[in-house]
Parts: sequence; C-alpha cells; structure tokens
Amino acid sequence: MHLAYPAVLSVLLFCTGLYGVLARRNAILVLMSVELMLNAVNLNLVAFDVWLSQAVRDTLHSGQALTLFTITIAAAEIGIGLAIVLAVYRARGTSDIDKLRDTAETRPGPGDAGTEPAAPAMAENTEAAA
Repeated sequence: MHLAYPAVLSVLLFCTGLYGVLARRNAILVLMSVELMLNAVNLNLVAFDVWLSQAVRDTLHSGQALTLFTITIAAAEIGIGLAIVLAVYRARGTSDIDKLRDTAETRPGPGDAGTEPAAPAMAENTEAAA
C-alpha cells in the first residue's frame, strides 16, 4: 500500500475539520469538527506506523499506541465539551458561539465599583444605539 493514499485522505479530513471549526457557529458542530481533525491525526499515525514497520521490521507499533491515547483523550474531550455546551444551553437558551461572547468576566478597574462586568454594559449600549 502506498503511503500517499491515507496521507491525502488524512489531509482532506483535517482540512474539512479545520473549516468546520473556523466557519461554524454552533458549539456542537465545532466539537464534531474537532473530532474529525483528531480522527485525521489518528489515520496519519496508523498509516505511518504501518509504513515504518514494513520498512524497519519493527514490532513496537508506537503509532497505534499513540492512536489509542488520542482516542482516549478525544473521548474525554467530547464528554466534557458536551457537558459544558449543555450547561451553557440550559443557562442561555442557545448554543450559538457568537451570542456567547458576553460570558467572559472582566476585572474591575481602579475607578469601577466592581459589581458589574463591562461586557453586558457594552451590549446594552449597542442595543440602545440601534
């Protein structure tokens, strides 16, 4: 088997996932795109492991071991990510990433009272101006 076939497929999967991360606004679709990118990396690891084991006659299969670690990390990431997305959806009523930008907390300055973050106040000003 040529190394070019799985490498090209891996590049296509990774680029599709990267496009999904950059272009999507739904948090669940962004998480799915990240998973697609991780699967492209897994495909590359296994393909290069098979290619190198044929060339060197190595029986260690370190690429496949790294793939198992990557799958474990991806499972933990998707579990925690979905829990965060569900908690934000319950609190805000949306999973649109652009509408969730006001969730960041800001530190109060020396002249501020420190009771209200600046982001919601700016959002109210822009709504009042429109």
